[in-house]
Amino acid sequence: MRLNVGFLLNKNVGYSRNVTFDHPTLTIGDDLEVHDLTGDLRLTRTQQGVYAQGPLQATTELECARCLSPFTKSLATEIEELFPFHNAPSQEGGYAIQENGVLDLNPLVRESLMLDVPIKLLCRADCQGLCTICGENRNETQCDHPEQDIDPRLEVLKTLLPGPD
Repeated sequence: MRLNVGFLLNKNVGYSRNVTFDHPTLTIGDDLEVHDLTGDLRLTRTQQGVYAQGPLQATTELECARCLSPFTKSLATEIEELFPFHNAPSQEGGYAIQENGVLDLNPLVRESLMLDVPIKLLCRADCQGLCTICGENRNETQCDHPEQDIDPRLEVLKTLLPGPD
């Protein structure tokens, strides 16, 4: 996602323009592929550079941590970043307008969308996961095999569980 913002650099401070994004599929970095990336960024010329602000939405394919099934997750983020001129002193974020007037949004968009990916990836809140005996997806099938016997050395741990009243 590269934008040529050279036209903004010659404008007066305060000049703005909206840029609309609509990408069916986009690979951002080495580890994030998103689908249906949409959003509107407002690019504003400031004294220090270009300020980008606006919402972005996308979907991505993930794998459930419990049942290992693929599922689609909606991601949303709000971009608010100042991109200083290429000759300005470096700032914390490290994002800057290149000498040729191009703004590379890939690192910022990747970082922002990755923050919306949950730490624990679940296809749904009540996912039952895989059967510990046969490995079948317990969301799709009911296992009718008997429970395995507990290792006698660990039998004492059952006493720590609260029993039915």
